[in-house]
Amino acid sequence: MVIVVGIRFKKAGKIYYFDPDDINVEKDQNVVVETARGIEFGEVVVGPKEILEDDIVAPLKKVLRVATLEDEIQNKQNMDKEKEAFDICLEKIEIHQLDMKLIDVEYTFDNNKVIFYFTADGRVDFRELVKDLASIFKTRIELRQIGVRDEAKMIGGMGPCGKSLCCATWLGDFEPVSIKMAKEQNLSLNPTKISGICGRLMCCLKYEHCMYQSLRENLPESGEKVLTPDGTGIVIENNILLECVKVRFIVEEGKNGKEDKLSDDVHVYDKTAVKRMNCCCKKKEEDETDGNHYCLKE
Repeated sequence: MVIVVGIRFKKAGKIYYFDPDDINVEKDQNVVVETARGIEFGEVVVGPKEILEDDIVAPLKKVLRVATLEDEIQNKQNMDKEKEAFDICLEKIEIHQLDMKLIDVEYTFDNNKVIFYFTADGRVDFRELVKDLASIFKTRIELRQIGVRDEAKMIGGMGPCGKSLCCATWLGDFEPVSIKMAKEQNLSLNPTKISGICGRLMCCLKYEHCMYQSLRENLPESGEKVLTPDGTGIVIENNILLECVKVRFIVEEGKNGKEDKLSDDVHVYDKTAVKRMNCCCKKKEEDETDGNHYCLKE
């Protein structure tokens, strides 16, 4: 087991683990640490805890010290210089007529490097821009192209729900989101309804995905034939959250490839009140208490 602390360098940024190195570090303290890109200033968001050695990426960097007053002042000065550097870079981008959008600027704590984050539709030849910036700031310059999700995370904003963006307030890592998640939640597939301000599928589609998967495991699908207390019918719609189905009864069986004739009336049943008849699962189980059919995964 190894003792580590979790440190975040930006609001809602990714959490990185460091070796406290016998320094008494507590949650919510600011610390100075050694990272792969130099000395950095961060906030402890996960207090000292033990984890398995297999769960860490070796070698584990160390916490150098708890931030002093001088460190706090230097970090504030860096933030002020970032604003100035942003304006200078915008001016140089316009001079060089580059098709790129500057998003953010970041100084490393030791001023060893200045990182400029930008978005662009394609590749950008910014070699001359780097030369100009290096001559002004007299330090290493890095221009890093980011995606639209990272752009939204850095800039922030309001989501369709009326609250601040999850990615900008608390979501540390982006998780894969697919259109299948929207389908399984019976959401409209209109892109304007299921996309965030970044133009990608909303991250919140992922939050309830596992619950929807669990609820619909034993729920008949639309078009499936079921046996109800009032007769045999076809499921025309299901409500995953209420765990019920809408059924139209079969009034005349279809013959010679013709479709069944269904009733005009629609009846609603709880999933426990219907029995699935045309299940394609390879494993089946009969519930002895109510005779319902349940599909089991292999």
